[in-house]
Amino acid sequence: MAFHCNLITLFPDMFPGSLGQSLSGRALENGTWSYQTVNPRDFTKDVHKTVDDTPYGGGAGMVLRPDILENALLSIPSEKRGRLIYMSPRGRVLDQPLVQELSQKENLTILCGRYEGVDQRFLDAYEIEEVSIGDYVLSGGEPAAIILMDACIRLLDGVMGNEETAGEESFSNGLLEYPHYTKPATWADTYGNTHDVPEVLRGGNHAKINEWRHAQSLALTQSRRPDLLKK
Repeated sequence: MAFHCNLITLFPDMFPGSLGQSLSGRALENGTWSYQTVNPRDFTKDVHKTVDDTPYGGGAGMVLRPDILENALLSIPSEKRGRLIYMSPRGRVLDQPLVQELSQKENLTILCGRYEGVDQRFLDAYEIEEVSIGDYVLSGGEPAAIILMDACIRLLDGVMGNEETAGEESFSNGLLEYPHYTKPATWADTYGNTHDVPEVLRGGNHAKINEWRHAQSLALTQSRRPDLLKK
């Protein structure tokens, strides 16, 4: 099953962006995933291609109009829309369980907001789910959409070289990932300080290695993200 994203965006040239590189880029080339952009300006009727207007009740900024957004959405065949998502700082925070859930969908439609936001009536009428990538505000939803897509694409079959990797990463089991080390076993930095790979990782006892890694994950999570342990 291929993974497809419809992107409703005023800036279609922002895609695929970084998704056209590395693992996701190769997966795009071989058809593991695909995307199409829909520009709301293509569905306007005035000479200026106006997609927004001032907010009722006053206030700063402009709001994307529901009629224009509806025309853009309905240009996508209903069987190809899939789950409808609006990238919004007030939405559900994107986490690994949600990424795993979305990566199993055949189709996603992602609305990338701009300006002050989107008319609430459009979101309500089509039951569009709001998703946030964090507690901060971007100039638009396109970078957030790329992050969401990247997180999903890398979980698709065949995208990552080692299929075991996804199960060992941060958040996959509710904990932060343990530290990693590689050659040389002893490394001297520029200032003459030496740093050794932990002895347990060099001993070849996989039971002890797994125990050490789990302990490291627990300690890191307790130190940096104790909220995850509460969950």
